[in-house]
Amino acid sequence: MFDTTLLAFGLGGGEIAVIVVIVLLLFGGKKIPELMRGLGKGIKEFKDGKDGADDAAGQNPGNPNKPL
Repeated sequence: MFDTTLLAFGLGGGEIAVIVVIVLLLFGGKKIPELMRGLGKGIKEFKDGKDGADDAAGQNPGNPNKPL
């Protein structure tokens, strides 16, 4: 009745649990929050850079792709 797989990757609950255990064994419990914090900062910087590029493209008066 209910599909318990993660749609994007086709992973079920058991596979996710195994991945979590492997990550805990490789990095340890104390290192994971630091890794996630770094990942969050990287994603935020990427979004800020993308938004800044979009703003800069919209303010360019000599845009050759602008319709006449």
